[in-house]
Amino acid sequence: MTPDDAGAGPRATRGTPVVLGVDLGTTATKVVAFTTDGSLVASASSGYPLEEPHPGHAVQDPAAVLAAVVEALREVTAEVGADRVAGLSFSTALHSLVGLSPTGEPLTPLVTWADTRAGAQAERLRASPTGLALHRRTGTPLHPMSPLPKLVWFREQEPALCEQVGFWVGVKEHVLWYLCGALVTDHSTASATGLMDLATLRWDDEALALAGLLPEQLPELVATTHVRHGITAAAAAATGLPEDVPVVVGAGDGPLANLGLGAVRPGVAAISIGTSGALRVSVEHPAVDPLGRVFCYALTEDRWVVGGAINNGGAVLEWAGDSLAPDLGEDSQEALLDLAATVPAGSGGLVMLPYLLSERAPHWSSLPRGAYVGLTRAHRREHLVRAAVEGVCLQLATVLHSMRAAGLEIRELRATGGFARSALWRQVLADALGMPIGFAPSDEGSGFGAALLGMEALGLIASVDVAADLVAIDDVVRPRPAEQAVYASLLPVFAEMYEALVPTYTSLRRLAPSLPLA
Repeated sequence: MTPDDAGAGPRATRGTPVVLGVDLGTTATKVVAFTTDGSLVASASSGYPLEEPHPGHAVQDPAAVLAAVVEALREVTAEVGADRVAGLSFSTALHSLVGLSPTGEPLTPLVTWADTRAGAQAERLRASPTGLALHRRTGTPLHPMSPLPKLVWFREQEPALCEQVGFWVGVKEHVLWYLCGALVTDHSTASATGLMDLATLRWDDEALALAGLLPEQLPELVATTHVRHGITAAAAAATGLPEDVPVVVGAGDGPLANLGLGAVRPGVAAISIGTSGALRVSVEHPAVDPLGRVFCYALTEDRWVVGGAINNGGAVLEWAGDSLAPDLGEDSQEALLDLAATVPAGSGGLVMLPYLLSERAPHWSSLPRGAYVGLTRAHRREHLVRAAVEGVCLQLATVLHSMRAAGLEIRELRATGGFARSALWRQVLADALGMPIGFAPSDEGSGFGAALLGMEALGLIASVDVAADLVAIDDVVRPRPAEQAVYASLLPVFAEMYEALVPTYTSLRRLAPSLPLA
């Protein structure tokens, strides 16, 4: 199989053609079918567990992910009809890593972004004389989420295993190997590995040396609009797709979420809160601020996204439900938010640092742990829950502040994610950020973005710029002056707490081995 040039014409179809966006997420793969006018005509999702076999490990079975991809593709293809599928295009959760044998069989579990085992390696690289330069050159913060520190961990902790590994890839590359028999990765996914030089779009020599890798052990670098013409006979039989279906390599889920929200023009930023969260803005040239507080990932050859991701989004509310209100049952999140809505902004002086899963932007450190500060006898669980929601929103406010401090203009905010269904989440976020936030009716951000990128690659649309007009904003939530003032006064206190607790975090990490949970 040989790749077609980007922009090659679509294969012949009967009926209105659709492009399938395949969104490889942290806990599920979702396949969505869109027509060129932005209409969603079919979708299917298939999940897989996130396993934590040891402290700090967050892994998945590569075979389970492949099975989910096949199942979701088969379901959507059967619904829309194989003859209507003009192509498929991929979105992927970033920062994943799996070691393959020289013949392509997985030798390791799929290590996800949530895996923190490489915390010591990341901190060491970050503190090194060339750490900041490496971040600025590759666009990826030196954090345990990143494949570079993970690779250093494997080299130091599993040297015998590393000798057997022929290739190191991410989840999307593993799926493409199965579907197409090709070992390729796009510039977007590669820009989130810490291994690619943003200026040259080549694997970075210093990063490879730190990881102990040769360039041949990594996939071929291609554009996000790169097209593979056809899939293997086995993949066609398993999914119901035609063997000649074009496959667009696609991009990372964060950049594609901006595209799927129509946040493609300078100054328009996208916010997402799912299990984690992020705030990103599109730019025309790759750049990282001098202090290394933001990431920079590719979308297309002339479009990049700059911003910050946080580990602790909806996961904080899920923890609050399990730990503070197990009596609320299956509808605990809705009931929790109803409870939180009974408390005024500021939670009676109670502030939560929501670092249950350590944290990424803007500090990019695996040290922090969660904390409630200001707790008094007068506080009840409704205060604790509201403080948790406020903590997530204040953390995103620190990301916004860091982006502006880096010289980025942000004049419009658009949002998506599961949180968008909650009136409280929406309002607290607008109040904490101090800006109106537009909400799109669909939450298919990354999947729709992948489909749009595929449409451009296949010549079905002139440019992904159409996203700005295709994505309707059906609700705008504006900050309330009184509540905005409360959060503006709390934000510097919130930031001070992090700095004040860094020595405590360091001590707790040292003591952790002697303090088991059970």
